[in-house]
Amino acid sequence: MQRSLADSRVKFRHLQCFLAVAQFGGVQKAAESLSITQPAVSKTVAELEAILGVKLFERGRHGAVTTREGQLFMPHASACVSALRQGVDLLARAEGAASATLEIGVLPTVASALVPPVLKMFAAQWPRVIVRLATGANSELLERLKAGSIEFAVGRLADPERMVGLSFEQLFNEPLIAVVRAGHPLAASAGLPAALLEGFTVVVPPFGTLIRQSADSLLAAWGVPPLSAFVEMLSVSTGRALALENDAVWFVPRSAVEYELAHGMLVRLPLPFAGTGEPVGLIRRSDTQPSPVGFALIDALRTVARQRMAATAVAAAPAKTQKRRRKPFEAIPRNVFKDRARK
Repeated sequence: MQRSLADSRVKFRHLQCFLAVAQFGGVQKAAESLSITQPAVSKTVAELEAILGVKLFERGRHGAVTTREGQLFMPHASACVSALRQGVDLLARAEGAASATLEIGVLPTVASALVPPVLKMFAAQWPRVIVRLATGANSELLERLKAGSIEFAVGRLADPERMVGLSFEQLFNEPLIAVVRAGHPLAASAGLPAALLEGFTVVVPPFGTLIRQSADSLLAAWGVPPLSAFVEMLSVSTGRALALENDAVWFVPRSAVEYELAHGMLVRLPLPFAGTGEPVGLIRRSDTQPSPVGFALIDALRTVARQRMAATAVAAAPAKTQKRRRKPFEAIPRNVFKDRARK
């Protein structure tokens, strides 16, 4: 088929259905996300395959998997949809009659601390924008980003094979800590032997996530033997409830519990070994550019991230400064002051 003829026959609905099936790996979930029927999705994808003259999906018992041709076509379909959305956003801001829409993804463990100040700053510049915020595991956000269902994500740097076609810009480091409720038996334990962990529910991030690796490292450094029972999850609200109501020991990124720590609801366990901070950053597709609305939100993200890093540095500085100043003072013999007093 001639390219010009194919170009004229490919419609926006074709691209929408193609990207939805590619993202969700099946017709049913794609239909639900688009609020249309399964037969309509199947028919639209079949039309697109007929127009292009290639097979875009291998269909089987486990859903729909993109073919080599589908993988080649996906970034261009996504770029086309993204470009159209950018144009709509520009008109929405110029006319002031319609709201622009921005779809982004954020890790649930950093969303509660990061999203409120970012959206507050963003709304001052773009007051008429619908922000659709998707939260999920890092791997899920990367798949959504590649499929074009979100414009960018705030997540963690993944393995190289998962980052193909994506760029990562570090915003800040996020340490993993262990927290319990205020008044918890472990909170007042001096030295905190690993054996004291027995008898309490342990809540850790899901297996396969980067922060789970940090949790395992902390437990190993603490001398805790392999756990025979624990709870795996990313839900911040459920983790908070387990810590407050069930006396659970919760391994969680610090930003997820900043409010609870500041208000004394949760306290940080004095572990004998501190975990290293995991980088959290802005993840974007390499083959597309954010919309004007997206750029504005990215600028707000960068500003808030710089403020967080500066606040962390200021909070840590007094203790170090005090320590540096104390040493030379204490090193002065007491008789020196007595001699000065006599003079």
